[in-house]
Amino acid sequence: MKMKNYKNSENQQNPHNIQAVKLYDQKEAEIIHLLVNSNESLKPHVTAVDVAFYVLEGKPTVLIGDEKKQLEKDDLVESPKNIVHCIYNHTKEKVRMLS
Repeated sequence: MKMKNYKNSENQQNPHNIQAVKLYDQKEAEIIHLLVNSNESLKPHVTAVDVAFYVLEGKPTVLIGDEKKQLEKDDLVESPKNIVHCIYNHTKEKVRMLS
């Protein structure tokens, strides 16, 4: 049985300068734990694959295409491939998400 916890896993260097830990990394799919601290954000970017974001903690604001919405714990949002997306944390609390 393979197990992994983001708390004791290595942070993946990324252009967003946020904590990103790959919890699952296979050819067909990956799961990344994202920690976005207060007043941090991902830079707007496009991916070549569909992406889904699931909120574990906090209230991030998510931009997908030209739509922007604040999410809450247990919300899931889909971002189609080749569409710009971004995650912002404009709150004083940390945001934890799976992607």
